[in-house]
Amino acid sequence: MRKFLIERHIPGVANMSISDLRVVAKKSLGVLASLGVEIQWVESYVSGDKIYCIYLASDEELIREHSRLTGIPANSITEVAAVIDPTIAFSVS
Repeated sequence: MRKFLIERHIPGVANMSISDLRVVAKKSLGVLASLGVEIQWVESYVSGDKIYCIYLASDEELIREHSRLTGIPANSITEVAAVIDPTIAFSVS
């Protein structure tokens, strides 16, 4: 599967309670279960009026379908080309 970064604009999301975020997460998981094994939610980061999500999926269209079914916007979907971290500075080429 391919890795995607999804940017979701949701005004006031950083002010949502953990209970409210839990409701959204449960809704998302229910839709993911109905879509099958070709899409997986890895993690999300809440910041200001946005949520940045990491998903594994067979294609971008499956992410758009998840967004449509949940009613959670997917304002930008970008395929991740590479993942780097500090250890890359010490890797042998």
